[in-house]
Amino acid sequence: MNAAPDIQALQFTSDGGVGGTARIGLIVLQSDQTLEHELSGVLRQPGVALYHARIPNEMEVTSDTLRKMETDLPVAAALLPAAFGLDAIGYCCTSGATMIGEARVDAILRRVHPAAKTTNPLTACKAALSALKLKRIALITPYAAEVTKGMRDNLAAAGFQVNAVGSFNQSDDFKVARISSQSILEAVKEIGGRADCDGVFVSCTSLRVMGIIAEAEAAIGKPVLSSNQVTAWHLARLAGLRSSIAGAGILFHTQLKPQE
Repeated sequence: MNAAPDIQALQFTSDGGVGGTARIGLIVLQSDQTLEHELSGVLRQPGVALYHARIPNEMEVTSDTLRKMETDLPVAAALLPAAFGLDAIGYCCTSGATMIGEARVDAILRRVHPAAKTTNPLTACKAALSALKLKRIALITPYAAEVTKGMRDNLAAAGFQVNAVGSFNQSDDFKVARISSQSILEAVKEIGGRADCDGVFVSCTSLRVMGIIAEAEAAIGKPVLSSNQVTAWHLARLAGLRSSIAGAGILFHTQLKPQE
């Protein structure tokens, strides 16, 4: 019987790992079918690492169910290890940030990751609108009326004129993710083509918008924003990434305003 070989001690050096340029954390809804796919298309760059944690949520999207996520948000944030030294973290729910409150979301994330910069799709939307100097906008959502109205009022309170609103009127998040990109494109043309709107925001991380943004902008001649697009852009800029991304809309050729 042969003796077991000795285990040779190997020498090594260390580097920055897969996130040597930027490390970005994402808190994704348990029911979301779209966000990770769309964000990876624009944020998967050499030296950029994405780390995901899922947060429990109910499939029915109402004001009450959205607010319930506040309880689980600290737990989800802690699933992203502090030792990773994340540069930026996004809570990836537009309607959830609207109902919980952007400042409250920021406070919870910073309690767990005090050195990281934070955002969410609603905060990112406002930063994107400011960077593009857009004040008069059209809003498209998949939500029931109460949630859509809450988002409209939030944007209006921040100084944006929401001159047109359209909704697919769905409260089932599973169905929202199955709304076709072609339907979204037609909605953007219909709602965003109005003369009193200078840009369009399509809200909800479950909606598949990234693939039609370039076509939509060409069709209406205005910037088209989506929850996943603005979140990816804001996280990239907060993490120090300045690159432009072809096909991701005019926004990805725009830099963050200094105060944001």
